[in-house]
Amino acid sequence: MPEDLAAAEVSFQGSGGLVLHGSVISPAGARARSGRAGVVLVHGAGTGTKRDKLLGEAVAFARQGLSVLIYDKRSEGYSLFERSYSQLADDALGAVRTLRRQPGIDPAKVGIWGLSEGGWVAPLAASRSKDISFVILVGANALQPLRQQTWAVAAGLRKAGVRGSFVDRTEPTMYRAIADAGMFPEPYYDPEPVIASVRQPVLGIWGVHDLLTPPRETPPIFAKALEKGGNRQYTFRFFADADHAAHRTPDGGVTRLPELAPGYAELVGSWVGEATSGRAPVAQVTGPAPVQAEDTVAVPAAEWWEAAGVQGAALVLFLVAFGGYPVVALIRRVRRRGGVSSAVGRAGQGEAAPVKGAWLVSAGGLTVVVGAFVYLFYSIMTGGKLASPGPLVAGRPLIWLALQALAIATVVGTVLTCVRWRRSAPVGERVRVGLLVAGGVVFVPWALYWGLLLP
Repeated sequence: MPEDLAAAEVSFQGSGGLVLHGSVISPAGARARSGRAGVVLVHGAGTGTKRDKLLGEAVAFARQGLSVLIYDKRSEGYSLFERSYSQLADDALGAVRTLRRQPGIDPAKVGIWGLSEGGWVAPLAASRSKDISFVILVGANALQPLRQQTWAVAAGLRKAGVRGSFVDRTEPTMYRAIADAGMFPEPYYDPEPVIASVRQPVLGIWGVHDLLTPPRETPPIFAKALEKGGNRQYTFRFFADADHAAHRTPDGGVTRLPELAPGYAELVGSWVGEATSGRAPVAQVTGPAPVQAEDTVAVPAAEWWEAAGVQGAALVLFLVAFGGYPVVALIRRVRRRGGVSSAVGRAGQGEAAPVKGAWLVSAGGLTVVVGAFVYLFYSIMTGGKLASPGPLVAGRPLIWLALQALAIATVVGTVLTCVRWRRSAPVGERVRVGLLVAGGVVFVPWALYWGLLLP
């Protein structure tokens, strides 16, 4: 800890009585005056997040004369597939109560700061407690989480140079399926009514190059919701050359530097002083215009035919239809080598000539189905982190282009197989090839839906 600051360890009860641990960082020595304002920092999304992730902000704010509480985020009840903003808000309220009791702090001057996901949590906590005297939001989002996430991953992919159906169609389709399967927590949480119920002064901060929260769309929604609730004590500030967390970025939001945007910490210190003395600015918006290349797009709940269960059934059909064809061929070959072929097999079942196109449908369809989901999962997991999805050709990932080519080949193979099957398929092949054709027929609308047959 720097010599000009002091740290005190604290513990408190969060939601459900869970004990959480944190640190209060305050000015030391002569600067440790009594009657200080304090602020609780609420993490963004992430599992296993420790307090030191926000240590840079805590040190910067403490040097502005504030006492700052940072704490380890809960892991119980919080994971990639499970979380509750209400529960996280109650955790934050436990931290607020603890900070208000610390020596030297004026309990009437304690507020809350939320980053990213914390931008949903902090307003919820503030709406529940009059003990919170102000709210600071950084990279906050006024949209539904699923809408924000699909935009963020798409923005990351576009930043990497990706264009076409993969980013416009396939990526949001995947997220809708994930949400329908219950694997995306709080997908349709609506923050606007909560924002409208916040009565405390609000400081909203956005980096101009935010690639995780749409920086052009979000602030007007915040302002409209606050004013709908009669709250005009808000200050919005945009910082140039800053990213989602208002840290400096040298390359338009791709790289985050350790340093905060110049003037960010000073703004927090001065604004808190004004807000806690009853002089919070009214409807003030300053700073350069944010950069947002694409608008967000609504992500409605899946229709019945898009539901995760239906998609899962389609995958089972593909695995059976496409995978069953070579499996049966392998079994027949093993049986022939073992000399246990049946009389029917000797008569022609095991020796039947392959139907033209059948192996293309089997191999192509199976490769597309498995390969598409493996690649899509990888791209979604890394897209929001601005990782390149591999080599690009005309803005299309090379791997995705290969899968699209195989998808077209599978459709062509299905047509050829269907024609040959109906004309002269051997009796022993009718069921096996019929199942393969059924899989190929279902594959066409499925591949269109997932963007595999779209440019």
